[in-house]
This record gives sequence, structure tokens and C-alpha cells, in this order.
Amino acid sequence: MPSAPMDRLRERVRGQMVTPADAGYDEARRVYNAMIDRRPAVVVRCVDAADVMAAVDHARDHGMDLSVRGGSHSVPGFGTNDGGVVVDLSRMRGVRVDPLTHTARAEGGCTWGDFDHATHAFGLATTGGIVSSTGIGGLTLGGGIGYLARRFGLTVDNLESVDVVTAAGRQVVASDKSHEDLFWAVRGGGGNFGVVTSFEYQLHPVRDVVAGLFFYPVERAGDVLDFYRSYIDTAPEEMGAYPAFHLAPPLPFIPPEEHGRPFSVIIACWSGPADRAERALEPIRRAAPIVAEHVDTVPYPAMNTLFDELLPPGLQHYWKTAFATELTDGAIRAHLEYGPRVPAVNTAVHLYPINGACHRVPSDATAFAYRDARFATVIAGMWPDPADNAANTAWVRDYYRALEPHSTGGGYVNFMADDDQARVHDSYRDNYARLAAVKRAYDPDNLFHLNQNIPPAD
Repeated sequence: MPSAPMDRLRERVRGQMVTPADAGYDEARRVYNAMIDRRPAVVVRCVDAADVMAAVDHARDHGMDLSVRGGSHSVPGFGTNDGGVVVDLSRMRGVRVDPLTHTARAEGGCTWGDFDHATHAFGLATTGGIVSSTGIGGLTLGGGIGYLARRFGLTVDNLESVDVVTAAGRQVVASDKSHEDLFWAVRGGGGNFGVVTSFEYQLHPVRDVVAGLFFYPVERAGDVLDFYRSYIDTAPEEMGAYPAFHLAPPLPFIPPEEHGRPFSVIIACWSGPADRAERALEPIRRAAPIVAEHVDTVPYPAMNTLFDELLPPGLQHYWKTAFATELTDGAIRAHLEYGPRVPAVNTAVHLYPINGACHRVPSDATAFAYRDARFATVIAGMWPDPADNAANTAWVRDYYRALEPHSTGGGYVNFMADDDQARVHDSYRDNYARLAAVKRAYDPDNLFHLNQNIPPAD
């Protein structure tokens, strides 16, 4: 890259710029998924919106690829590129809570761990993710499924406003009172429309929750899934519970001889009154014989760290996802064939519920279109050894293909892989044309294309 343009960028940036010639470049370019090994021309570690505007201008004016990195959890590696600009928001992690209005304003580089820590001090929370190191930005822009979704809706249903740096290098405030078209689009439309430098969320009174982990013999997984598909329709909305397949980690409540073996699991999060928790958990206990269980009252932020130790940076990742309106007998047969074969203790197969408060929002009220879906399945292939990449990636793909006839055409964009671009249209259904029109208005040249991309309308 010519030195003069880089010098001009340095003049505009207050944060740190890291290029291939700088010490620490390999650390600066590293992302969560160790399968991704790319070499951007510059990583701009932004400290404010002005830095973001400078980086966006530089990429646009010099025809360079532009990546936006928050928590760095993008499994397809959208948070980096070869030869382009990376807008790294990881130094923008401030959270300001207003206890009077029950709202919080959080900068775009925050993780859910940052956010939950700040709001928990006030006894407040909103729907977040499942892993605390996940960035709030990526999860929110894709919709936001989490433990509190059945009670309070998706993360986007709790979004009040956003500050967005557009492709023109200008920051705007989008809400239901300003740039309403952009506000509609960012609530589920992914990173297609700009760099969100801050998010304002509605909060709810949640301090402690009752966490439940229930391990059943994998041979009884059919009974567990059959139970769950009817149970979750009428379960109290304070119950955020989902079935899973896991290899048993070496936890003290699991018998040592069971460590490393496959299990059918239900993970439960009860956010209602503590004196109703046991009654709410009782049906889950009766789903099938239990090999091991652990139930405890924990601070809500601790719930979002449940899988953190199993998912450090540097694992190999390949994921697939599908929505389903029903958990059919055929889908259960597919789960029974592939679920017990989870290849590593880090791998997770989760069936997240989408109902309750999520279904009370019309499908065209936000960009997240699948308000009639009841389940979002993720086959999250994660393992430490690159030598296992071919075999484990094949397992994920075969599992997904077996579920495909029993799923809708689209999937949850936050869980989609880098080879899922052909599924983006189906993932937005009737909202796609409107999203493409908003894209044309705010990013007509598709500067923000390193994502599950929505090209601008013709």
C-alpha cells in the first residue's frame, strides 16, 4: 500500500493501527476461529466513532475490503480479510446503565460478559447470548437468541436505538424516530448496513436465575426430544430451556466413568420467582432417567459463562444451522443418528426455542423474519486439532443434510457458515426485498460485503 494514504489514515486515527510491519501484527490479525488465517493490510483498533469513520473512509476511497470485528466470534471469519482494512472495536467497551429508564447504552466492542457485568449491578438484564465472550454487536445484528428470549423477546426486540457509521463515513442515529428504515434493517439484517458503534437496549428486572443441567443416557435421546417438543409450547415463559447433544465434560457432578461419553442433555434457565423453580424444573426431571444433574441459583451473568471454559479462542470451527416450525419424527430420527456422534467435548448441538414473546412480534416488524419458527438448531462443530478438520466438517455437513428435509429454507444468520451465501435470501423470506432497498440507500456499492451478504437492490 502506498505510504501516503497510510500516513493520512494515521493522522486521523487516535487508536492503534497495526500493519504487517508492526510488532504484534500476528496477534492483531488473529480471530476466534483458528481455521481462519488471513493477513489484512491494516487493523485499526478504534477508540471512538471518529476512528471508525476514518477507517471506513480509507477502505472506501482505496477500494479495499472492509471487515468489522467486535467480539471476534464470526465463525466464517468475516472479522478479517486479506489485504484490506479491519475495523477492530475491541477497545470500545463502555456500558452506561440508566436505572430510572431501565436502559443501557453499550459501545460496539462490548462482549456479553462486559454488558451483563454492568447491568447486573442494577439487577437488570436483557436477552443476550450463550457464551460471555460473544460480542454484543454480531449477536444483536443477527437477531439475538438467548436464555431470556421466551420471556422478553429476541435481543433485537429489546433494541431502542443504534449509532451507525454508514458507508459514506457518516454516523447517524437510527431508532423508531430517526432513520427508521435503517433501524428496521439492523434488527436482524446483520452487518450489511454499517458499523454500529453503540447500542441502546431495554432492560428488565433479572438478577439471579436457577440454572439446571440434566444429563440423560444418549440411548434415551428420542424420549427427551419427544418430551421437549410438546413441553416447550406450554412451559412458563420464564423457562429458557433447550435440548442438546454433548460429550460429558469432567464436571464434579458427573460420575468420572461417564466423562467423555455422549449424552442427551437439557440446559435450563429459570428466570422467574425462585420459589417456583423446582416446580418448573420437575417435568424436565421426568423426561427420561437422569445420569447426572446439577441445579443451582446463580447470578444471571454466570449463566452466560456456562460454556466458556470449553470454548477458548483458537479452536477449529465449522457450523451449520436451520430453523424448524416443528420437531418432526423425521428430524428426531436424524438427531438420533448424528447427535450421539459429537466428535469433541467442545462440540455442541443445541435446539434453541423460538416462541413465547418472540412470536408476539410480527414477522415484518424487524428484519428477523422467522417469527413462526419454533426451533433454531445449531450444529456447532468445534474441536482443537486441525488434523480432524476434514472428518468433523463432514459430520457437520451430513448432520445438516439429514435435517434439511425437516427444516425451513432459511437459518439463523449468526450460525451460518461461509458456504451459506446461497441461503441468505431464504433466511429473510418476504423481508429480503425491503432489506435490499435499505442496502441500496445506505451502502449502494456494497462496501459492507464481508457478512452473510445482502447486495443492494438494482
